[in-house]
Amino acid sequence: MLPYVTIHDAAASLGRNLTYAETVWFNYSATKSDYFLYCHNILFLFLIFSLAPLPLVLVELGRSLGLDKYKIQPKVRLSFSEMFACYKDVMTMFFLVIGPLQLVSFPSIRFIGIRTGLPLPSGWEILLQLFVYFVVEDYTNYWIHRFLHNKWGYEKIHRVHHEFTAPIGFAAPYAHWAEVLILGIPSFLGPAMVPGHMITFWLWIALRQIEAIDTHSGYDLPWSPTKYIPFYGGAEYHDYHHYVGGQSQSNFASVFTYCDFIYGTDKGFRYQKKILKKLKDESSETQNGGPYHISTQGLKSD
Repeated sequence: MLPYVTIHDAAASLGRNLTYAETVWFNYSATKSDYFLYCHNILFLFLIFSLAPLPLVLVELGRSLGLDKYKIQPKVRLSFSEMFACYKDVMTMFFLVIGPLQLVSFPSIRFIGIRTGLPLPSGWEILLQLFVYFVVEDYTNYWIHRFLHNKWGYEKIHRVHHEFTAPIGFAAPYAHWAEVLILGIPSFLGPAMVPGHMITFWLWIALRQIEAIDTHSGYDLPWSPTKYIPFYGGAEYHDYHHYVGGQSQSNFASVFTYCDFIYGTDKGFRYQKKILKKLKDESSETQNGGPYHISTQGLKSD
């Protein structure tokens, strides 16, 4: 709750007039507790889990939309009932684990110093903090993900997430309850190291989940804006990890690819890309008269 009764009090405390964004924030948050503001994350996560994957569902069901060529594993098709079953499982996890965890974790947010007051952070401050959050989460998630691919971690916990060998958007948060809790640690470390405003924290939680849905989409769309983010893995990169499955020792990165490159855990993926490029080049040389063409799965007879 803001320690000001009126906008004039807030302006006097800051020594300047409030910006438009600060005025909106004051009008919304002045009478609300910090706990209530923090719990907005529950609503945001519910809406993201429910709405963000819907365009991908339509693409998966509407094969006449002309997007089949961007499907990374074109031979795998999920029905509406299968995708809805995945959504129901995700919602069960949301109401039994994720939501309650949000409700009880506020003391840790207050302890690390996430603030709700004025002034609001600048755009550059938000961007820099989000960058730190993504890098910290990506590095720690990489090692936890590698651990979950050892024999015990995979059989006891991580195999649930790998039930989808061809992932879909709804499968991004589909996991064992223990994995949901464990992977909450990397998401919390960045804000703990560089605490910012509650708005920045909201953006971080929302963007991280949207990114996870994107990398589990099953479609490598050429116009995606993420194509312009350096070292961003994307759907094709993470899809390979699911395609290989439980024996996968490649592409552990959650967002960026630098850890896989540094530690040599992207060799399988790079080898596959090299082979597919070679096949594509050979096919292009003979496409005017040859009986074969390239798909994302290799050679296919016409």
